[in-house]
Amino acid sequence: MDVYIVSLFPEIFDSFARASIVGRAVEQGLVRFHPVQIREFSTNKHRTVDDTPYGGGSGMVMMAPPVVGAIESLPNDPETGAPPHRILLCPQGRVFRQPVARELATKRSIALICGRYEGFDERIRPHVDDEISLGDFVLTGGEPAAMAIVDAVVRLVPGVLGNADSAVSESHGDEGLLEYPHYTRPADFRGAAVPATLTCGDHARIARWRRWHALRRTREKRPDLFEKLTLTPKELAWLDGEEP
Repeated sequence: MDVYIVSLFPEIFDSFARASIVGRAVEQGLVRFHPVQIREFSTNKHRTVDDTPYGGGSGMVMMAPPVVGAIESLPNDPETGAPPHRILLCPQGRVFRQPVARELATKRSIALICGRYEGFDERIRPHVDDEISLGDFVLTGGEPAAMAIVDAVVRLVPGVLGNADSAVSESHGDEGLLEYPHYTRPADFRGAAVPATLTCGDHARIARWRRWHALRRTREKRPDLFEKLTLTPKELAWLDGEEP
């Protein structure tokens, strides 16, 4: 996968692209980062990229010419001839969730367009394919949002994770559940012992225990996700019973 970072500060991604799972994906050639400096496409000698808004108001607005110029500079895929999937990071976009991450992981290339200041000139929007928001809060710029999206998407690219099942069984996996509780050594930590079920060796019993806790945790902590599940009356009764 090719990832284009269209930004006024693409250097922010230098260390990010070398660390942890993302860095390993880069080393293996599964992901390639391409920084695109918006300022290089400014149309005046001062390399201006923002200006005051028409109609008045506070803040500065990112100008259309340099941003659109940066977007139009993105190369087409040499095999398909298609441009990258161009994503504008802005508060008006669809909220980024795990299904969106899975969707983007199927793309051969994506371009994340990071804003700054008060926002984008509206005339930039016709030049993108998608608009995404991390949620209902304000960031100084789109770069942290781009990092979060890249991290979530890259780990779903085939071959990146050592165990492919990890991306399925974790929180917000295929079923939409939160994950069950995890334990590791030591077996006893300050009087809190690992549940006996996890050390019994009965894999079917362990699977039931994990599903019961995943369902209970989702119901308690994310009722909005729990309401989307389709459970039978028998499963609901089982969930309200004692721990398996």
